[in-house]
Amino acid sequence: MRSDAMKSGVPRSPARAMLRAVGLQDEDFHLPFVGVVNTWTDGMPCNVHLRELARELRAGLREAGVLGFEFGAPSVNDAMAMGTEGMRASLVSREVIADAVEVVAQGYLYDGMAVLVGCDKTIPGGAMGVVRSGVPGIVLYGGTVAPGVLDGRKLTIVDPFEAVGRYSAGQMTREEFEAVERHAVPGPGACGGQYTANTMALVLEALGLSPVGYNGIPATAPEKREATRRAGAVLADAIRAGRTPRDFLTRQSFLNAVATVAATGGSTNAVLHLLALAYEAGVKLELDDFDRVSRKTPVIADLRPWGTYTAWELYEAGGTPLVFRRILEAGLLDGDQKTVTGRTLAEEVAGAQEASGQRVVWSAQDPVKPHGGLVVLRGSLAPDGAVLKVAGTERTFFRGPARVFDGEAAALRAVLEGQVAAGDVVVIRYEGPRGAPGMPEMLSVTAALVGRGLGPDVALVTDGRFSGGTRGLMVGHVCPEAQVGGPIALVRDGDVVVVDVEARRLDLEVSQEELQRRRADFRPPAPRYRTGVFARYAAWVSSASEGAVLRASV
Repeated sequence: MRSDAMKSGVPRSPARAMLRAVGLQDEDFHLPFVGVVNTWTDGMPCNVHLRELARELRAGLREAGVLGFEFGAPSVNDAMAMGTEGMRASLVSREVIADAVEVVAQGYLYDGMAVLVGCDKTIPGGAMGVVRSGVPGIVLYGGTVAPGVLDGRKLTIVDPFEAVGRYSAGQMTREEFEAVERHAVPGPGACGGQYTANTMALVLEALGLSPVGYNGIPATAPEKREATRRAGAVLADAIRAGRTPRDFLTRQSFLNAVATVAATGGSTNAVLHLLALAYEAGVKLELDDFDRVSRKTPVIADLRPWGTYTAWELYEAGGTPLVFRRILEAGLLDGDQKTVTGRTLAEEVAGAQEASGQRVVWSAQDPVKPHGGLVVLRGSLAPDGAVLKVAGTERTFFRGPARVFDGEAAALRAVLEGQVAAGDVVVIRYEGPRGAPGMPEMLSVTAALVGRGLGPDVALVTDGRFSGGTRGLMVGHVCPEAQVGGPIALVRDGDVVVVDVEARRLDLEVSQEELQRRRADFRPPAPRYRTGVFARYAAWVSSASEGAVLRASV
């Protein structure tokens, strides 16, 4: 065992003395040691219940003859930070979490790693750290929140965001506005649509990093705790078999994950996180892979934000195993890919159940939409690519004058004050990985547009990114970003921007001669941070088209 280098033999007596002080007995030193990474916090609902799940996991590990040692990692709540300076910390936290997992795995020479995750960036961050650690590992998602209910209507966190726009437009009373706020999030669990957290939870099952079916169990479902305890035995078996994530994370397993995102109308953040995770795993995955897979994968799950049902209702319908089985039956998944259990994906979903009369999960032969939601655009405004989710809009062509904003805050003010009109293309720049830094999400702006009734009639283009709760013609991840002199930095108010989904184009109708004149005058803004984690991030982060991973020179 790797941990023997820490705990076995005469020279390791001081280490054993320290471990005896925390309760270990003689027989414990012969067991595998596992680091249990807990992203718990009582500052948000997504992760507030993870302490209870950590207890179940450690009990399951103990029953399987493995000792688990718990430690914390930070988590940032995107819904709370949205539209504030705090949102700059969101994507940065992905790297911090990955670093924390890697550092502790190495510092204690653990034989395996388990990560308990909830809110958006904890999921890819935990997975990246597990892959880096090089030991057997598992990532366990705390589950979706139950839907809120108001006047018989099911709510998710997106409803308060859109209510801001409706209230500012005079379309609802103060009492109605506050009622949405009070009922939207009824308890523990992550945001309840096919937003980023639930998208990435599904992705980790497709990749094999989480047991198939586990992540889809809601946070407050009675069976969540027992399933968590059983997960301890899964990791114990992987440790004894020497089965690490790099053994089953292949290019094909990543393409499987892309197909599940497309088939469920999942978040565009999955593009960023899958590229980053593939980088950590040493697997070749490119931006155009998402477009190629999405073109041939129909949307088979009718899920919010663009659809009808919540993640809890997906679980009641048959859950993630049913989704996988339907895509597998259509020949759109490679069922031979292995998972953390040692079994194949096809073996894991063979027993998938379907609730009688359910309408959440359709079939590839009778899909919700004929093509998946992920679209990659290129053109004069995005030479290195941009990402769009079309599952949330029926409009495939938009041409209009640019309304340019150097940052999200100015754009949000303009929307709420009625300064954005139908036909406009809202351009928000200097919100990329380096420029912000941290590539914040634009949900406050996009939800305000939808809430004010402008969703179908306005396009938005940004070098930032979007929440999984975004719907409408919203183009993000524009590369190169403004901070490094990408064409988006040269756009001026009134310039005509064209979004052509069918042609996969994002263009600026300005001559090359004029752009060259503007480029001669371009000077990037000074960095917002000179010291600390944000300064390091801005200096080392790669393009969004490469997953926004840190690539420090060594």
